[in-house]
Amino acid sequence: MAEQYWIGGFYIDLSRNQITQNKQSQIIAPKALAVLTYLAENQGKVVSHDALLAKVWQNTVVSPNTLQRSIAQLRKALGDDSKVQVYIKTHAKQGYSLECDVRWHEHIESVNLNSSQENVVDETPVIEANSSEANSDINNATITAAITPARPKPSRSSLISISIIFGIMILGIIGYQTLPAKQPSQLSFGELRALTSTDSKELASIYSPDGQYVVFHRYSQEFCVNNIWAKNTKTQQEFQLTNNFDSYGSHSFSKDGKNLVFIKTGGCSQPDTQKKCYKLMSLDFNRALGAPQSPNVLLECKNSAIRNPKWLNNNNIALLQKFSDRWQLISYSVNENKSQVLYAIDDGNILDYDYSVTDDLIALTSFHVDGHYYIEVLNADGQLVSSHRIKYPEEIANFRLIYPNFSPLKKQLIFSTGRQLFTLSHDGQVTNISLPLDEPMGTPTFHPDGNRMIVIKGRYDSDIVSMPISQIAQAQTEQVQSQQNISLSVLERSIVADESAILQPNGELIAYKSERSGEDQLWITDGKGSQQLTQFPMDTYLFGMDWAADGKSILVNANNTLTQVYLDSSQKSFPLEYAVVQLFQWDSSNNSALLLIRSKGILKFAELNLTNSEIRIINDNTVNWALKSENGQLVYTDHMARFWQQGPVEDQLIEALEGQGREKQRFVIKDNVIYGINEDFQLWSYALNQDRFEIITQLPNNIDDLSDINQTQLLMTVEVSSKKEVVELSLSE
Repeated sequence: MAEQYWIGGFYIDLSRNQITQNKQSQIIAPKALAVLTYLAENQGKVVSHDALLAKVWQNTVVSPNTLQRSIAQLRKALGDDSKVQVYIKTHAKQGYSLECDVRWHEHIESVNLNSSQENVVDETPVIEANSSEANSDINNATITAAITPARPKPSRSSLISISIIFGIMILGIIGYQTLPAKQPSQLSFGELRALTSTDSKELASIYSPDGQYVVFHRYSQEFCVNNIWAKNTKTQQEFQLTNNFDSYGSHSFSKDGKNLVFIKTGGCSQPDTQKKCYKLMSLDFNRALGAPQSPNVLLECKNSAIRNPKWLNNNNIALLQKFSDRWQLISYSVNENKSQVLYAIDDGNILDYDYSVTDDLIALTSFHVDGHYYIEVLNADGQLVSSHRIKYPEEIANFRLIYPNFSPLKKQLIFSTGRQLFTLSHDGQVTNISLPLDEPMGTPTFHPDGNRMIVIKGRYDSDIVSMPISQIAQAQTEQVQSQQNISLSVLERSIVADESAILQPNGELIAYKSERSGEDQLWITDGKGSQQLTQFPMDTYLFGMDWAADGKSILVNANNTLTQVYLDSSQKSFPLEYAVVQLFQWDSSNNSALLLIRSKGILKFAELNLTNSEIRIINDNTVNWALKSENGQLVYTDHMARFWQQGPVEDQLIEALEGQGREKQRFVIKDNVIYGINEDFQLWSYALNQDRFEIITQLPNNIDDLSDINQTQLLMTVEVSSKKEVVELSLSE
């Protein structure tokens, strides 16, 4: 195939990845040029999407809009667009065609020597001397003589000047070649391919130090089994490293790649201050490649949580440890079996951190006393190198938590907010990579060579279902315990998450949140059709909503900020100085709300006066869900899924509900009766005034949550499917 050709007045040089017109050159991604070349080879013919994908991205799974992005890039370079299609024409549901004439040349030297100087200038590629793209071609540069008409013989002084200039050019090229390789100045991603593709959930993925393997969790929902797996990225062979092991933490390799560490939850005697125990485990990676192994326990915590272990170059293991509500970064010595605090914030909190084996540096994000988020860089011994406030751009909500990892760019980290990728510099500057993804992807982690990264791509599909109250009465009367006897009606169905449905007071509407428009938005339905009420920006997440007593508006927590949304889609914001983590309940009559807020990085259970923005801290406990009954009794569940009722002196544990809570699940209250679902998927009720507990009926095992109840129906969320997989994004060449 020819490496140079012309499309109209545009000169295409595949060897330099350039399109040139009138001495102006543009660097184009190789895959985009491959698309253009294949269209040029079939000039005037319609080339299908499948044919283009098969030709350009052979044996690679790519995102559906990858081809569209390449076409858009080519049209921009050719001065074309999707409306005025002069060069590349779209054929609906068929493909694309190149409409302009193509002139092929096997070599640049094959230009007709008798052509006029004007034509040669038009058709010869020009690299601007001051362009950054030109520098990348110097190592492979070839010197091509300009083709010009015969001129008089140059003078001796001219020859000397030319020799000096030529010598300077040679020295410049030699000097450039001796410089160390430059890191990329910015990140630009090309193709995307799936590394895992099963019916299970794959997550928590990392590369091995040599880049040969990807290690990840694989969770089978059907068999309730979670194991650690490895996949050889070259041979595609998979290896099960553990056998029926319930680990749920991220992994880290030792520097030599021989061992793995990770966190296991549960599996020890019942702790006093938390629901689960945490164990730091190690695994001999090479032995596990031969056959599944039983990991070794390095450290066990019954009264503190640990997460995110990272193996340091000094062979210690860094991890985050939580006492009460504060996280601190510690370093654990395996040889000495003891730990020391590397970094802690007295009047703030640590959010997350990452470690660079190459730079031997730790980068962590944290909350400070001023209420802002910071990026801090430490040496491996905990010495602070730099600390800067993170400067959020408009694309990211003010209170959005970010979890950055090191990137191949110097002093730059990378993170995802869902469908967008950003870099974060050591001095707190955030830059959009300009790669809107078709669906959320998280936890970006780079390959050791810096040319690709893995992310977790997931989708959750849930529906809103209704259960008639008459069935509850029948179950209570007849003591029906079998789920075959219950009838659930689907109220809202899509291929994405529809959940958190709440009933309009004294009305027929149901409000719920849905991702059907791309991200979380507030929707309402009357049973005949749905209407989208909000247009929140990309990567929005809703954490709680509740109707006003008159049923004319809804208070919603969108991106950690409270917004009152009316039925005509108009809005009223309530700007606060702290993040609203969860909205539990809105008492519109008294204009107050029950909230979980984050202040200086610490979670607090509070009641907010929306009229004057005054806040009353109820307690400093981690509260999963909270509601007030009709007679004003406050009930909440704590981090151990225990039920508490507020008392005159101190809060009282509701002993009748011991073991009936589900971690991070809600309950509802109607007529001073609490309704909930336990770990065995049993629907239960508890009458507050009579202190009476009853198991009502058995529910299907795919019931995810209980959201509301009235005189006629009970609303729940049912999980249809949940998918997570490991995919790889490659940097554009």
